[in-house]
Order: sequence, then structure tokens, then C-alpha cells
Amino acid sequence: MRGMDIVRVILFFSFEYGGIYYPCALVERFKTVQLDPVTGMWVVQPDIVRSRCHQSVLHLDAFYWGAHLIPVYGKEKLPVDFHYSDSLDAF
Repeated sequence: MRGMDIVRVILFFSFEYGGIYYPCALVERFKTVQLDPVTGMWVVQPDIVRSRCHQSVLHLDAFYWGAHLIPVYGKEKLPVDFHYSDSLDAF
């Protein structure tokens, strides 16, 4: 990953302090598990601290590249009322 971290943005916000505008984001951090030999993509998992996902506030200048987090799916069938927006958390 060449020193980069994977995060998921939870909230964009900004504030002003001392006349300076700070655009920021509340993020959940992920840690690298392995490089998948078949797809060539990195496998990551949530960075858990005290039974919760590690969260941070980052300045938007710290963001370098957008990425899609794709869940690793199983073979079980999903419930009929399963909503697609819960995919990343469920898998």
C-alpha cells in the first residue's frame, strides 16, 4: 500500500478556527490483511479498538485517492429484507 491507509468516510464537516477554514471528514480506519493473489486487490478489515471501529478526524488534504471497498461475499442466501446499503458492514 506504500504507506497509505484505507478509510471509510462517515461524515464530511468543516469548521473555522482563528480565521482559517478546515474541511474535514470523520472516518473509520481499516487495516491491510493481505494481497489477494487472484484479483490483485488488497484485502482489508476494520481496525477494531476496544470492540469498536477505530475512528479519526482527517483534513481533506490528507486524502489522496478514492477507492471502492468491495465486500467478500459468502455462499449463504440473504434475507428477503436485506438492504444493499448494509453490504459492507454485513460482509
